[in-house]
Amino acid sequence: MSKKDNIIIVGAGLCGSLLALRLAQRGYNIEIFESRPDLRTTDISAGRSINLALSDRGFKALRLAGVEEKAREICIPMYGRLIHDAKENTFVSNYSGKEGEYINSISRGDLNGILLTEAEKHENVNIHFNKKCTSVDIENTIAHFKDYLTKEEFSIDATIIFGTDGAGSILRKSYYLERKFLFSYSQNYLTHGYKELEIPADAKGNHQISKDHLHIWPRGDYMLIALPNMDGSFTVTLFLSYENGEYNFNNLTSEEKITEFFETQFPDALKLIPSIKGEFLNNPTGALGTVKCSPWHYQNKTLLMGDAAHAIVPFYGQGMNASFEDVTVFDAVLDKHEGDQPNGETSWETVFKTFEKERKQDADAIADLAIDNYYEMRDHVANPLFKEKRKIEMDLEENFPEEYFSKYSMVTFNEDISYLEAMNLGRAQDKAILNLLEDGDISTTLNMTQVELKTILKKVQKATQDILDDDKTAGLK
Repeated sequence: MSKKDNIIIVGAGLCGSLLALRLAQRGYNIEIFESRPDLRTTDISAGRSINLALSDRGFKALRLAGVEEKAREICIPMYGRLIHDAKENTFVSNYSGKEGEYINSISRGDLNGILLTEAEKHENVNIHFNKKCTSVDIENTIAHFKDYLTKEEFSIDATIIFGTDGAGSILRKSYYLERKFLFSYSQNYLTHGYKELEIPADAKGNHQISKDHLHIWPRGDYMLIALPNMDGSFTVTLFLSYENGEYNFNNLTSEEKITEFFETQFPDALKLIPSIKGEFLNNPTGALGTVKCSPWHYQNKTLLMGDAAHAIVPFYGQGMNASFEDVTVFDAVLDKHEGDQPNGETSWETVFKTFEKERKQDADAIADLAIDNYYEMRDHVANPLFKEKRKIEMDLEENFPEEYFSKYSMVTFNEDISYLEAMNLGRAQDKAILNLLEDGDISTTLNMTQVELKTILKKVQKATQDILDDDKTAGLK
């Protein structure tokens, strides 16, 4: 393929707009089609997460495209979790024991707008809004669309079609329906859904609670989280079962029941959300699902990326970061294979196969880690044993920053460690520390000496390696 050929990107969300920007920077001609209106001029946030967590993997991709600093200007740093218990007590759980490691709250719409604006600066990029992709002829690389405004139906012939159209991807659906090849697909939902609410800014436009933390109200079967916004408000998300338990989305249908739920379970949060009843009844309830599929590509013609290839639940704050990392990995693969044919063109089938080979296991790993973290955030953050484990990890990271990385740190702050490696090593470390604590082989005290911590580090490292060796022997790795 030459750079004069036509590339279509279906979906101008976060992944699609970053991919378009990076491919445009490399000289390709890009046509992007987006079903929604232009979010820079129209509010289209209803039902979608308003703010997201941006961390090192995402910044690496933004840096590659030259927009990191623009993104940082609209970020709010969050240095740890602030846990709110049922008695209205709070305690801090830092994300890392190392200086300068934190995650960031960022507006989905504002970041998407930056990427669209930067992409549009390139004359080889055209963005078409209100154009819904209805199907894709993958054999002939023809995408079919409907214009939401004029109701006109039309088709575009392309050389390459990228599907970055999210968890409900039309390109992925076309893979399944056209049956041109063996295509595996799974979509698994949690029994819980989510609903977004808002803690408004105070009368002076300031945040009512700490903006330096991600707030969590863990309650076993359900939980509330809150992320700060630039305007002084917080986006609050309730994660709750659809039908199980005393309180669930199916039975919280009256103002009285909603008030009772928040008064008994989240009294401190209730004081901060003046319009709780109206927001709860009127705001949509969203599903929480994981999408896995393979292959992501069809010959040298089409490729799925981002949520279209690997949608995950939001509990590791890595959905956007993983999609952005797709672009980083894809760009590196292009560096290796671009123009590698005798005629100077690119073997796009080689590019697609290599990308998927390098990325698929990592995408599956972060999907599994996100589900793990759901249970950790919901059930374990207030657990005494978990708090003891976190203290040990913080102490080890602070005192031995080059020798110890927690699972969370590897995933969130170490973009050069793959998700798969972070999962395997992180799970083994978690198991090792919990086993050592339960057996009384290690313990936490205030102001432990460097020598005491070094002894703990060696025990954790040995126990971790033993677990990894056992897993390898059992064929689990």
